[in-house]
Amino acid sequence: MVNVGVDLHKTQFTVCVRRDGEEQFARYPTTEEGYQAFLSAAAAWPGSEEEVRAGVESTGNTRYFKNRLEAAGIGVTVINPLQFKVINASINKTDRHDAATIAEFMELGIGKLPEAHLCSRESEQLRRLLKARKTLVEAAVVLKNQIHALLTAEGMEDVKGSLQSKRGRQRVLDALNQCANGLVAQPLFATIDLLAAEVKRIEDHIRPLVAGDRMVELLLTIPGCGEICAWTIRAYTDDIQRFASAKKYAAFAGVVPWVHNSNETVQHGKITKRGPRELRTAIVQVVMGMLRLKTKTFSWRLMERYVAMRKHKRPGVAIIAAARKVATIIWHMLNEDAEFDVSKMVDRKAAEQSEPINQTLQLVKEALAEKAEKPVAKKTENKNEGKTGVASKKIRKVG
Repeated sequence: MVNVGVDLHKTQFTVCVRRDGEEQFARYPTTEEGYQAFLSAAAAWPGSEEEVRAGVESTGNTRYFKNRLEAAGIGVTVINPLQFKVINASINKTDRHDAATIAEFMELGIGKLPEAHLCSRESEQLRRLLKARKTLVEAAVVLKNQIHALLTAEGMEDVKGSLQSKRGRQRVLDALNQCANGLVAQPLFATIDLLAAEVKRIEDHIRPLVAGDRMVELLLTIPGCGEICAWTIRAYTDDIQRFASAKKYAAFAGVVPWVHNSNETVQHGKITKRGPRELRTAIVQVVMGMLRLKTKTFSWRLMERYVAMRKHKRPGVAIIAAARKVATIIWHMLNEDAEFDVSKMVDRKAAEQSEPINQTLQLVKEALAEKAEKPVAKKTENKNEGKTGVASKKIRKVG
């Protein structure tokens, strides 16, 4: 077995070839000539019955490097740099030393290395489109903030949400054109319109890509989950089968607290934030969408716990706790290929306990309704009416 450790960078990569305890080093540029030279040298390394396998840390160009080596028949193990602290915590931090460390661990066994998951090509394309859309949206927000500042400087009324629609932006522009800052505002509004058109173009390009995608269809059944959130969760989850439990999926999203247990000491801290930020943000946005649908979600256990936690916790803590529950729900939905079930959001035990009370209230309502339907007898003006054969007693007024 020939074990190759690779320290990959943007412009060059350092290679350590380890066989029978001996090491050989080489450096190649990340160009077509460099890859050809590396593959030509790799063809001469193995013997008649030897196999070549390489280990490389996950970086921006790891996918391309992995595809080139696997096309040449070389197995590649992608290492998770966050879990492989041997290199990051090393005192002797050089390219040769890092490559030699990877090669040494490859010789010990692939199971000794924490592997990183590379998403599919479809998920990678979807991620890049969503990142481009996010960049455009953030640029538009910066421009809108400048327009809000112009309105404040001119003493005009700054109506919240007036810049979200094209008609609203035109009204604000017409008002600013009457001031000295009208010329400053015109290119800002033109750029916002251009960015909005590009955002819409990206969204129109994404829709055919996810058309018929079962994960997206299931996610859209969640109340409060829109297209952007569904696309983001789909892109960054990729394959739900690689998560053995809902807890592991929540940990991947980074919405679980870190835990430090030592002897009898148990410490819990803030959330880890180890997973993709985009996935964590999308799950939180789903929670915010549920909060906006109060008429539908007020009786859910998820929302009841959120309201109860808000009484003694900060709003952000309560939202993250709800996001952790939503991540669990998403894992079960995608694993079981089941749509969102509203009946599972109701506390069954509390519903069973309140059933006798509900039945009593229903009986009371029916009795009151029946009583209201009966006609009420009118009171007679003559008190003596109806008393036949009885003389009325007259009362003499004295004085």
